[in-house]
Amino acid sequence: MAIPANKIELLDAIGANYQKLRADLDGVPEAISGEPTLEGHAKGTLMSVHDLVAYLVGWGELVLKWHAGRSAGEPVDFPETGYKWNELGRLAQKFYLDHAEVSYPALLDRLASVKDRIVAVIAATDNADLYGKPWYEAYTFGRMIQFNTASPFDNARKRLRRWKTEKGLR
Repeated sequence: MAIPANKIELLDAIGANYQKLRADLDGVPEAISGEPTLEGHAKGTLMSVHDLVAYLVGWGELVLKWHAGRSAGEPVDFPETGYKWNELGRLAQKFYLDHAEVSYPALLDRLASVKDRIVAVIAATDNADLYGKPWYEAYTFGRMIQFNTASPFDNARKRLRRWKTEKGLR
């Protein structure tokens, strides 16, 4: 799929990639969702499918935090307060820990809710505000949303499908 260049394409990419990912996530038995047998986000680490979903929820919640700060005219800490872009493995570990006590079905519901809230933000934002000017460095607000929703959904689905094949779940 091409990189979204406007509001409609962004909504379509998020919707399509989420639907495909969710179909694959729904096929993971809860009993094995917590097994750390999936390649992790930090080099040389392993994570569980539960961690993978926690990671997606974490980034989605950051997008919503960025939007809230942006809407309030406040400076936004990128990627997150206390983290630098070269510390994304450490940030991934934070996301895993933040959601460690949430059941797999509840975490899937949280992912759906975060995705729906982001879609609502996009729907309420005009195309010029999403794609008309840089927001963070050279990136538009729409591009930053895409980097943290549609693209990771697609990447997660690829990881998950490989894992499911290895586990004989496909």
